[in-house]
Amino acid sequence: MTIRSFCTLAAAIFALIALLQLIRIVMGWSVTFGVDVPFWASWIAVVVAGALSFIGFRAAMRG
Repeated sequence: MTIRSFCTLAAAIFALIALLQLIRIVMGWSVTFGVDVPFWASWIAVVVAGALSFIGFRAAMRG
């Protein structure tokens, strides 16, 4: 696996995570891991995963 394909794969996975978190917020799905996970945590996950996806795709274009 080349660095370019790795960056593309990682970026796609992070984009999927960001999309799923955004869908969770819009659809109002609850998540419980012993306690209810608040929606503000999903907003943080959308921003972080989206940023990592952007960085990954940008790195794939350069490499």
